[in-house]
Amino acid sequence: MSNKRSIGVLLFEGFELLDVFGPLEMYGIAADHFDIRLVCEHGGVIASRQGPKSIVDCSFCDAKGFDLLLVPGGPGTRHEVGNQVLLDWLKDQSQRATLVTSVCTGSALLAKAGVLDGVHATTNKMAFDWVTSQSSLVQWEKQARWVEDGKFFSSSGVSAGIDMSLAVIAQLISPKLADQVATFAEYEWHRDPSWDPFAKLHGLVGD
Repeated sequence: MSNKRSIGVLLFEGFELLDVFGPLEMYGIAADHFDIRLVCEHGGVIASRQGPKSIVDCSFCDAKGFDLLLVPGGPGTRHEVGNQVLLDWLKDQSQRATLVTSVCTGSALLAKAGVLDGVHATTNKMAFDWVTSQSSLVQWEKQARWVEDGKFFSSSGVSAGIDMSLAVIAQLISPKLADQVATFAEYEWHRDPSWDPFAKLHGLVGD
């Protein structure tokens, strides 16, 4: 019987490539510990914002519960916040998952689904106003590379998801393994979750 933790990755038309494959590169380097599955509403092939397409492993109907849920952002989130089927699936899966994670505007989907009610979370700073308008019940953090609150991890824009995923590996497996993964990827890991120069750049915080 496998001791790997299952990762369910939500895909939708217009997802951001690095939001998905940045974290998945980190989890994939630690392949002895994680089993990755791509999921979308109807199955089949899903196009990213940048154009390249991904073949998913299962549809919502086929997907069982996952240990870790990964919700990316991208311009497609602006359409999907109105997709009640997707929101209901997220709510159900989030209740089952050990950890629920989002990258960039993926937190807008979790917020709209009611998953983040009362939870501290963050998002892409360039899209901060739109994301936070999806729910006033979330404790939105203006300045954070990523935020951890109980079973929820949310990261800022795009590349921040890589830092967050390394933090997840450190928590679930070990800090040593997270260090080894970052070294293997030749990635300079921002280990401080409060490191966020982009909040100031986009006028969310002062000097």
